[in-house]
Amino acid sequence: MVAFQHLATTAPLPADLRGGVVAIGNFDGVHRGHQAVLERALAEAKRRGVPALVLTFEPHPRTVFKPDLPLFVLTPPPMKARLLSLLGFAALVEQPFTRDFASLSAEAFVTDVLERTLGITHAVTGFDFHFGKDRQGGPAYLMAAGERHGFGVTLVDAFRDEGAEVVSSSRIRALLCEGEVAGAAGLLGYRFTVESEVVGGQQLGRTLGFPTANMRLPAAATLKEGIYAVRFRRADGTLHDGVASFGRRPTVDDHGAPLLETFVFDFSGDLYGETCEVSFFGFLRSEIKFDGLDALVAQMKRDEAEARALLGGVKPLSSLDAAVAF
Repeated sequence: MVAFQHLATTAPLPADLRGGVVAIGNFDGVHRGHQAVLERALAEAKRRGVPALVLTFEPHPRTVFKPDLPLFVLTPPPMKARLLSLLGFAALVEQPFTRDFASLSAEAFVTDVLERTLGITHAVTGFDFHFGKDRQGGPAYLMAAGERHGFGVTLVDAFRDEGAEVVSSSRIRALLCEGEVAGAAGLLGYRFTVESEVVGGQQLGRTLGFPTANMRLPAAATLKEGIYAVRFRRADGTLHDGVASFGRRPTVDDHGAPLLETFVFDFSGDLYGETCEVSFFGFLRSEIKFDGLDALVAQMKRDEAEARALLGGVKPLSSLDAAVAF
């Protein structure tokens, strides 16, 4: 099996990836709506016997057009690449998104990126995909451009959940802001997962019998502060259940940036410097300021028991979820 490749349009595309089917979009979250587009691209690539690629834009266009408005990015590039690899794509190709790129005409995007850089034979995208300066390129334009340039185009309708609502990244962000990680998982099709390096902390948890692996999330990550039942994946792929606190530690600290602190069940060892993943399965409670450390420890024991019970009965939501969190 050929190894997945994470590339940029600024470098020449390997010859064995040219002539492929490309799914085009930002795909932040790689949620069930995105997966409807991605699965069509995979099926088309299989039918044609060519590579399946994803073309996305980095950073997220909204951060370029509205730099003063923080954006909770659900899947930073490394996590997006991991998910796309698990789905079966050959490569993720990132187009650097700048003001200059945004000023390109729709025809220049088709000619420079799709034809010359990628050499595609087919494009798959959502029905509302727009591109080029002032969004001048839309679905009809892309289909006409495909006829001119010799590639096919498939447009995929909006994907709706069981309640007939369109699945979107904004809906998922709103759920995560409320701690509704189970609801977010239903829209994502897998458990929401973050990836970060384990950093040093105050080591208070160790003295209390609850040593934690501490990870910093991006400042724009507006996950609700509180206590969660989680799965913790080490860099070597091993999984452990755990209970995590995301917040400012009101009993002992209550200042500074929020920190994700995971008490990893049935594990002892040094995790410092390791890049690990935390998958969120359930919100247990909000943060509370306790009257002393004894009350804090008593609650932490209850949190551990509740997390173990919740995690003991979970099942994968999909094959992607099974690969990510099981």
